[in-house]
Amino acid sequence: MESRSENKLDELIGYNMDTRTETNQVIQNNLDYTLFSWSKQSGLNPIIADRAEGIYVYDSDGKKIIDFSSQLMNVNIGHGDQRITDAVVQQMKKLSYVYPGMVTDARGELGKILAEITPGNLTKSFFTLGGSEAIENAIKVARMYTGRHKIVAHYQSYHGATNGAMSAGGDPRKFPVDAQAAPNIVHVENPYAYRCPWGTNSIEECGEMALAHLERVLKFENPQSVAAILFEGESGSSGCIKYPPFYWKKLRLLADKYGILLIDDEVMSGFGRTGKMFAIDHHDTTPDIMCVAKGLTSGYLPLGAMIVTDKIAQHFDNIPMAIGLTYSAHATACAAAVENIRILREDGLVENAARMGEYLEQEVAKLAEKHPSIGDFRNTGLLGCIELVKNRATKEPVTPWNAAPSELEVTNRMAAKMRELGMFTFVRWNWIFIAPPLTITKEQIDEGLKIVSQVIDIADEYYTD
Repeated sequence: MESRSENKLDELIGYNMDTRTETNQVIQNNLDYTLFSWSKQSGLNPIIADRAEGIYVYDSDGKKIIDFSSQLMNVNIGHGDQRITDAVVQQMKKLSYVYPGMVTDARGELGKILAEITPGNLTKSFFTLGGSEAIENAIKVARMYTGRHKIVAHYQSYHGATNGAMSAGGDPRKFPVDAQAAPNIVHVENPYAYRCPWGTNSIEECGEMALAHLERVLKFENPQSVAAILFEGESGSSGCIKYPPFYWKKLRLLADKYGILLIDDEVMSGFGRTGKMFAIDHHDTTPDIMCVAKGLTSGYLPLGAMIVTDKIAQHFDNIPMAIGLTYSAHATACAAAVENIRILREDGLVENAARMGEYLEQEVAKLAEKHPSIGDFRNTGLLGCIELVKNRATKEPVTPWNAAPSELEVTNRMAAKMRELGMFTFVRWNWIFIAPPLTITKEQIDEGLKIVSQVIDIADEYYTD
């Protein structure tokens, strides 16, 4: 006769087998019937995300994974905040969606809030489904408003994955479709002080050279043909390349000199990420157009916006603004954004990002004393990137930019170690990104950096004096 404990063991074994079977089916359904971004489709081993709370994601086995990049630098308020759920449910009880020609409470309220929190005279928003669409429509509006056609952007930048946005960016992931790139995009060098293209010795001097370079390119291209300069509010996935403190102010003067619009891409850097509501707030400057997404809803629902000045908005008072999207101003997504911004403000998350950013910089400085492969750390608020090198004097990267598969040994080893230790963040070439949810505490930063330190041990193996 079986004992009660034996029965219990059989039940547990049966439960575990059922759970594994269910998990395997989830994996197989995803691999068999869906496509994954930026990846070859064979040999994938994705994390099975089961639930998430705060700064942690939990897989199907209950393993806790610290989210050190806010997923795609977008879950600003942290995971699992049920206040967003409640706001969405209340909106859907009234209505979920109407066509963009109708008005809703949520749409008007969100537009009003964005007019209040964005700098200067940015007053009217066109709502999109994400950052790429915000960039696309900003380019269209800039061309319609100015009657010009060229867009100037940085080489080391990322503006999205739709054709126009990808063409405007300089990310090498666009190379497979580069032959079909959108026309009339002109690229210029970044003020990348750590690897300054002009060999300068300070971020200020590098910035001056970058501005002089930009103006020379504008003259070569005929400034009267340039509709807009499109730069990120703060550099993100291209390496968190810091702007000199005067950079945006002098950009504003340069753009005004030639009648060119300034488009500020705040898709990644907006909504508290940099310790200010928007990255451009660090520079006391107002662009002509601002593009936002990601932190607008903290990823709880898809939403983006293109926000324009009153002057640009008035231009279309009697001229059709020839842009549109089926899901523009989606009422449910707008309701999520209204609640998300309320949480950011009332919970003091923008201020916490500034405080935790200072603490993060102090602690990474300590790591740099331990790890010779740390060449540079660039950070603003909670948008940071560690750059790893084989030699601090030569600055040779442990993995070169846009490395071939055969050159990714160090990066692949670090990424595997990070996953093994229970962390999610981006290890890209010779960069490790640190951009956790804005709710993070000092103790959680310590927890994450302990893992990062073990990962950097791998890079140290390749260091040569």
